[in-house]
Amino acid sequence: MGDIKNKVNIDDKLFLNTYNADTISHLIIKDQAVCADCKDKPCTELCPARVYEHKDDKITVGFEGCLECGACRIACPHDNIDWNYPRGGFGIQFRLA
Repeated sequence: MGDIKNKVNIDDKLFLNTYNADTISHLIIKDQAVCADCKDKPCTELCPARVYEHKDDKITVGFEGCLECGACRIACPHDNIDWNYPRGGFGIQFRLA
């Protein structure tokens, strides 16, 4: 039996990162009506930072905590997310330890 490695808690790892949040979102829902008709809402499940939330029959975007991985734009089956990198000097700064 090999060594048992410590399990990594994603929330603990995310806590190490720092953010310089912009006042302008780099993540835009193109059409909320498209999201309302989306049955599974995969953006709310796939985003590792939980940026997207289904609340009050709308998708809300907490762009300030975005990891800039781009998973949301791939996950949206309707191409309904306008994804860009944050403006220069803004966004996430990764810390690995």
